[in-house]
Amino acid sequence: MKRQKLHPEGPEFSKIAAGLWRMDQWGMSQQETVDWIESALELGITTFDHADIYGLYTNEALFGKALELNPSLRDQMELVTKCDICLVCDERPEFRINHYNTSPDHIISSVENSLINLSTDYLDLVLLHRPDPLMDADATADAFNTLIKEGKVKHVGVSNFSPSQINLLQSRLDQPLVTNQVECSLHHTAPIFDGTFDQAQQQRTSPMFWSPFSGGRLFTGNDEQSQRIHSALAPMTEKYGAGISQIALAWLMKLPCNGLPVMGTGKTDRLKEAVEATAIELDRQDWFTLLVASQGHPVP
Repeated sequence: MKRQKLHPEGPEFSKIAAGLWRMDQWGMSQQETVDWIESALELGITTFDHADIYGLYTNEALFGKALELNPSLRDQMELVTKCDICLVCDERPEFRINHYNTSPDHIISSVENSLINLSTDYLDLVLLHRPDPLMDADATADAFNTLIKEGKVKHVGVSNFSPSQINLLQSRLDQPLVTNQVECSLHHTAPIFDGTFDQAQQQRTSPMFWSPFSGGRLFTGNDEQSQRIHSALAPMTEKYGAGISQIALAWLMKLPCNGLPVMGTGKTDRLKEAVEATAIELDRQDWFTLLVASQGHPVP
């Protein structure tokens, strides 16, 4: 499968990333998790996307325990995680309200916890999970710079940030923000038009696409937008010899920002379908047919 660099000075990732958001719901044993990881690696999926809060602060450790069964797998993959969202839950009794925290103490402690939970001594990429209105850019940058100098983090980036928020943080950093992980799908096209992907091209930074199937709406949605998208996708399945999910991924990957879809599935066959989608080259007019279906009106 194709691989690409997120940034000229950034890491090389697999074109499809495996997302661990719902890992706690998959019901896998440690050995089954090892088997799933090995299957993903065999398909060429080497990038595994985490966040400290996934599974209410439990999913990183589930993955890490599996790695302990076969430590040699660590050198075959790239580990991504995120921090700064603070959720009220039994695992974090000190939190009185859901909030964000980009203070150096919180970032560093979150990374230290992720290193332990994931059974690794370094992280390939750490992202700020959400923009924090109380972020002190100098202090946040200092935390990132420290973690990189200590070798605990190889690269840094953001998630769900606007172009101006990226510019602010980048202005204080010694190294580039190598990606912005954002929601994008046929149901959610805002980053295409709000400057997010324009900035990505300008900075030669590849974004990561979370929820590429809009949380399942691509398959089960009955609203008007979903019906339009289904009607536009259906005749393309025969033309491209592919399923609707593969065409939806090909639509995303045709964007010139060269984004990487994050697949949140524990099913190996779904991962295989995603890998096969990287070989589909959508016709330009088919791409616009799907855009029009998403928006519900012709292009101006």
